[in-house]
Amino acid sequence: MSVGGLFVGLATLDVVQRVDRLPGADEKTVAGESWLAAGGPAAVAAIAFAALGGHARLWTAIGTSPAGRLVAADLASAGVEVVDVAPPGFELAPSTVLLGAGSGERAVVSGSGRQVAFGKIAGPDLSGVDVVLVDGHHEPLCRSAALAAGSVLVVVDAGSHKPVFDDVFAFATDVICSADYVHPAGLAPRELLASGPRLVAVSNGGSPLEWWTAEASGTVVPEPVAAVDTVGAGDVLHGAYCHGLASGRDRVAALERAVAAATERVRHLGPFAWRAAL
Repeated sequence: MSVGGLFVGLATLDVVQRVDRLPGADEKTVAGESWLAAGGPAAVAAIAFAALGGHARLWTAIGTSPAGRLVAADLASAGVEVVDVAPPGFELAPSTVLLGAGSGERAVVSGSGRQVAFGKIAGPDLSGVDVVLVDGHHEPLCRSAALAAGSVLVVVDAGSHKPVFDDVFAFATDVICSADYVHPAGLAPRELLASGPRLVAVSNGGSPLEWWTAEASGTVVPEPVAAVDTVGAGDVLHGAYCHGLASGRDRVAALERAVAAATERVRHLGPFAWRAAL
């Protein structure tokens, strides 16, 4: 039976260029390969969820600009249902990604810093939804989804702290932080359990993922791999974790499956070459 996930937050147009090395100040370089593709934390998590066989619904702002149409087409081809609440005149934020050919590591310039004036929005459609993921972008959407979730699982992608998390953590069942996550009050990630989540985890690329619940703690060690492209690997992890939870796996088993999915993603060059491998 297919499971359903609602993914709330950012979609971007990723401009990815593969270079031998990152250029210095006032230096030009030539990309060996380039891609234009749908990106953004919530969007890529939704793509991963769909690649694993789930029904993914993305609640975001895309709009009808040329960049928006390209992103919408990518999401449709990935099997993601899009609920686009972009206000009139909205221009989709691009992200520029420089991908190191030797290491697979990347440098990112995000265009997603500005707040969107959504005006009055209706609550999310939670029909057929087993899990909700919020990434903290488009704060009114994330807040609305978390508050409306009720008994539905709520996963927070805490790559960096967003103001809306002060409201959302109390409704979250699961929080996955990046290794760079810093709480404004200085709380260690495991201390977020006091806010209400049943699990808090910290992902750290190819290093062991750490996790905590009220009763236990542990690590998930990724399989060693020669990474060729790390763009969106954390977002794939989040989408796979959501799919594991929605499918009835326990939390540790869902984390193990998610780490394996992220490891599979970094084996493949390009925005979507990894999907079939999941």
